[in-house]
Amino acid sequence: MDCAGRFGFGRRHRLIDKKDDFTIQNQATLLAAERETTGSMTLLIGSVAAISLLVGGIGILAVMIMSVRERTRKIGLRRALGALRRDILIQFLIESGMLAGFGGLLGIIIGLTLTEVVSAFDYWEAIISWPAVAVAFLFATGMGVVFGLYPAILAARLEPIQALRFE
Repeated sequence: MDCAGRFGFGRRHRLIDKKDDFTIQNQATLLAAERETTGSMTLLIGSVAAISLLVGGIGILAVMIMSVRERTRKIGLRRALGALRRDILIQFLIESGMLAGFGGLLGIIIGLTLTEVVSAFDYWEAIISWPAVAVAFLFATGMGVVFGLYPAILAARLEPIQALRFE
């Protein structure tokens, strides 16, 4: 029996022997569909963010490797004058962290600006989660340090004499 016969709506809507012109929905079904959609969107946004972080990290890796190659003689000079491997390692880790931190800061500024502009044009209130912004900044900086680790190790392992001979 369809909804028309079961609930008496058929007589009210004059649907005897016709297809229903209405639907009955359960709030639990709507909530489940909303949760599923929200979960899918969260997964999609998280995947895009992860890919963006990976691409950004590879960019930092490339920039730092180029920096090590361009500054090989300077690294050799520092090592010859008494700088420890640890000093060189820390220097390059700080550089990669700062590079990623400035990139993260620029991304936050652009994101906040665009959010405010769009919310002003669409007349809706933008709600910004500052703890999420802080976590994003710290995560971006941490990723910079992680992707800068390999170039920093390369720089720290350079022998002073070989680095000074490098052309």
